[in-house]
Amino acid sequence: MSQDRAIPLVDLSHYIEGTQEQKDTFVQQIGAAFHDYGFVGVVNHGIAEELVDDFYRLSKEFFGMDVATKRKYEIAGLAGQRGYTSFGKEHAKQSEVADLKEFFQIGQEVAGDNSGNYPDNVQVAELPKFPQRGMELYKAFEKSGGALLQAIAEYLELDRDYFDDKIKDGNSILRAIHYPPITSEPETAIRAEQHEDINLITLLVGASAGGLQLLNADGEWQDILPEENEIVINVGDMLQRLTNNQLKSTTHRVVNPPRSEWHKPRLSIPFFLHPKGEMDLTCLDKCVDADHPIAYEPITAGEYLDERLREIGLKK
Repeated sequence: MSQDRAIPLVDLSHYIEGTQEQKDTFVQQIGAAFHDYGFVGVVNHGIAEELVDDFYRLSKEFFGMDVATKRKYEIAGLAGQRGYTSFGKEHAKQSEVADLKEFFQIGQEVAGDNSGNYPDNVQVAELPKFPQRGMELYKAFEKSGGALLQAIAEYLELDRDYFDDKIKDGNSILRAIHYPPITSEPETAIRAEQHEDINLITLLVGASAGGLQLLNADGEWQDILPEENEIVINVGDMLQRLTNNQLKSTTHRVVNPPRSEWHKPRLSIPFFLHPKGEMDLTCLDKCVDADHPIAYEPITAGEYLDERLREIGLKK
């Protein structure tokens, strides 16, 4: 790893279409990255640049609308899991101070008998292509995320398809986050206070401005600076629980820019890959031994998500 990188870099095409030696190397690389850092950069991830660029453009248009229009798409009772969430609603679980952001969320769509498992996605009359294009990006993230989880399963010496049925029709979320320009001195708030993600893994396409930092093992904040066409992947708390801390859900944050750049907004597009709510997050037997006693009580993914949404202020 080069000296100016905070996290390792891997090539997903080596796992999807490489030789057996390349596949085996990829498995060990991503496993080591998630064990040591909790983060990894991924190139050749299969998510079309044109699709990402188009959704960024549409997101920028949506957040550029007036507040009254955006609030038409803030739906009570959905705990921010679909549609718009206005500025200042979400905070980190250990903080009472709201993050400096607003966001729009797109969730799973399931056809047939299971179509009632999730609330409908929120459509935007003024910008119909925004959620439509978002769902295309959602499916692309879902596919690449599934391949990454297959590699993680191999690293954990599970069946390669261990996660496949657990994430099929899972409760994943695509979130477009807008951090508006900073217009006055923030008292204590930063764009996103230090936190860990709730889900299995998060896939993040490059933000429109810097600010993302991880807390390394030495307690130092390090900038994550993705290269062009690189996505950043990090372990979420669900995967950390499942592996009894073998894979690391690393604390991260989005800091405010220097005062000279306060006028610049920031836009980022994370995909939070969740399983179905009934997935059992009980620590895997192979991750528990005398040196690593079981660290967590049994819980389902749905129960854990509900608990965390309440902690961060999205669910009452």
